[in-house]
Amino acid sequence: MSKALMGLCICLLLFTLQDAISAEPRQAPSPQEQARTLSLLNQPVVMLQAKFGLTTPEERVKRIVTILRSLDDKDLAQPVETHNVTRYRQPAVLFSVNGKPFMLLAQGDLDEGDDLTLAESAERVRLRLDTLRLSLSEQYSSRYLLSSSVKSLAGALVIVALIWFSLRSYAWLKRVYTVRRAQRKSIIPGELRAFLGPIEVRLYAVVLTTTILVAFYIWVSWVLRLFPWTRIWGMELGSYAIGLLQLMGLAALSALPGLVIVIVIFIITALVTRLLRLVLRRVETGQLHLPGLHPDTVGVTRKLISVVIWLFALSAAYPFLPGANSLAFKGISVFFGLMLTLGSAGLMNHAMSGLVLTYSRALRKGEVIRIADHEGVVSEVGMLATKILTRENYEVTVPNAVVVSGRIVNLSATLKGEGVNMTTSVTIGYDTPWRQVEAMLELAASRTPGINRDIPPLVRQLALQDWYVAYELQVRLKAGESLAGVRSTLHGHIQDVFNEFGVQIMSPNFISQPDQPVLVTKSNWFAPPAGEKEK
Repeated sequence: MSKALMGLCICLLLFTLQDAISAEPRQAPSPQEQARTLSLLNQPVVMLQAKFGLTTPEERVKRIVTILRSLDDKDLAQPVETHNVTRYRQPAVLFSVNGKPFMLLAQGDLDEGDDLTLAESAERVRLRLDTLRLSLSEQYSSRYLLSSSVKSLAGALVIVALIWFSLRSYAWLKRVYTVRRAQRKSIIPGELRAFLGPIEVRLYAVVLTTTILVAFYIWVSWVLRLFPWTRIWGMELGSYAIGLLQLMGLAALSALPGLVIVIVIFIITALVTRLLRLVLRRVETGQLHLPGLHPDTVGVTRKLISVVIWLFALSAAYPFLPGANSLAFKGISVFFGLMLTLGSAGLMNHAMSGLVLTYSRALRKGEVIRIADHEGVVSEVGMLATKILTRENYEVTVPNAVVVSGRIVNLSATLKGEGVNMTTSVTIGYDTPWRQVEAMLELAASRTPGINRDIPPLVRQLALQDWYVAYELQVRLKAGESLAGVRSTLHGHIQDVFNEFGVQIMSPNFISQPDQPVLVTKSNWFAPPAGEKEK
């Protein structure tokens, strides 16, 4: 071994600060005690406590380091020797290698708590130094380095084999999942298998990836420990991993009682909400009657009560959640609370409007309504929006705040499943008898399928305008009939009837006074199809 290599080896001894509190290594050292501790190969050897003149124990450790760096391979080939001397008016032991002294252990370096004499303490230190010297010499031998290289290569091959096996097993699992799904051989139902299959495959990939990373970490730490130049790094990696696992284990054990309480709270909450759901469903179906609960609003009431119960359960379980008192957890809670506050203004407006619609029972699913320019059947009354199925078979979503702030015309609320009242209007000039117009509208209604014949049509004269009369025809549709479809058919029959009797559907307009007055003579008051009866 060359002198330069030996110098590097001595530097790699890393006389670091390790667990010691006296001449004998102890646990839980203070920073000052660590500064006085000499360690070789990450192993504590001795702590110097005596101060000689102006030389502190920390400076003595640094001097020992300087002397050890000057030793060569011939010096380290010799055993560590001890000599009893008297220095600074106290007994001491001088340590040397190949006749070169490098350390002095004095009576003042001992701790009474160790219950050791100077000779006993010096012998222990000599054995440690000699053991580390032999270990260092052996580890720098060609045979040891070759053996370590072979072990490292073997470990690398194991890692490669693990990666190859992981890739092959992942591909095999994907093929098996595809085949079983195509052949429907799985004991799990097809729909559930289609949902769980990708999750299982990806979960297996996550497990394999985690296993490979852990194995690679262990291999790197093990390889670094095999070689003396990198042994300290390997030991640090191992210590970090062990410390992390211990920390995680302790955190998991400390959080276990809180998790048990959280689980108990959620189980009780689930049982309460389930019992509440059973009771309210009986109210919704009419099997049970409770004061203040209407069957039409029970569904929303059940959801609101469930939300309140779960929020109360979350509030009760919050202090027992792992990390609930940490600054990070509190910061995340404040952040989400701020985001909810800033973004919930419009959301709460629509939600409260939905509650108004639900509890006022202004709208129900299946009713025919008219909102602004939209007319159709209500397909859903949600917490945030109302959906309408129009005559074009379009689904129109109207925010609940817009529904509440506007005018709602419910065409079927008072009929309760007996059909819908439908109206249409025409404007006819004053030269056409109003009795004839009413009779023609009634005749067109009688020819139109989908209109309830048991309820006679109703014709109203809505307004007497300057040049024409506005007539309105109201009919009752049969239950389940399409409003738009019947209206279209009725309009066709109105045109046919008016054409049959020679009456034009046109609203006259005048720009000057006509030569003859526009009126109906008494002889034409009952023109067909009007009946011959006195008004």
